[in-house]
Amino acid sequence: MRVPRKQLGSPYVAPKPLDQLAAAAARLPAHGAFSGRTSAWLHGLDLPPCDPIEVTVRLRGGVSGRAGMALRRAVLHPGDVVQRHGFKTLSVLRTLADLAQRRSLVEAVMAIDMALHRRLMSEEQLASYVARNLRAKWAGRLRRAAALAEPKSESAMESCLRVLLVKSGLPRPEAQVEIRDAHGNHLGRVDLYYPEQRLAIEYDGSTHKDSLAADNRRQNALVQAGLKLLRFTYADVVGSPEQVVAIVAAAHRERSSAGTRRHKQRRAA
Repeated sequence: MRVPRKQLGSPYVAPKPLDQLAAAAARLPAHGAFSGRTSAWLHGLDLPPCDPIEVTVRLRGGVSGRAGMALRRAVLHPGDVVQRHGFKTLSVLRTLADLAQRRSLVEAVMAIDMALHRRLMSEEQLASYVARNLRAKWAGRLRRAAALAEPKSESAMESCLRVLLVKSGLPRPEAQVEIRDAHGNHLGRVDLYYPEQRLAIEYDGSTHKDSLAADNRRQNALVQAGLKLLRFTYADVVGSPEQVVAIVAAAHRERSSAGTRRHKQRRAA
């Protein structure tokens, strides 16, 4: 049998997420809804939607498993299910609760940061939702993740870096801080900042900030103004988290000690 020429060497093209979800939705019961990372993606969060496709159904729905889907059972209250892109999916708040229950603390905080930054909800709405569901299995985990959330965070890895530092016992740094010199001139903005120590921490992503030349000028201006600037990559944060914590902790101690000495010298003068 001859193979048509246009099929020779044709690369496999994976179906788009919405196409995959449409096929999955056709196999769901009426009371089923997308949940977890799938729901988060439908709400606009940068999480993988189809690895696997996650679905939640009622506790007593009489539904068996579905090939290619991670199916879970849960109590679904009025308001827990909404429509997004034509699909039934968990609400933003219930999605975050789902992620807090089933994913790591870091991923839960990353998702909350994204939702807050994109104004899908407010911190007050999140706190109220937790308060209304104190007996839910996920309440404690969602409350802990919410306490670490930061609406100013501009990237998932920035969130990851911040949570890494706080979980290690370091004080919580401020996020997305505008730095000015003694004359009030704007020098730049840093991802994470310890103001008393004048210690700035940056996540270096491939598309983070502006051009390399402009970023170098910004870094030089910050250092000349007396800041200590630490920069970390994805490989650092994910591959060597202990080393990242050790470097930041050492710099924090050093800058704290230097600040104490300067304060004593001023008092003595």
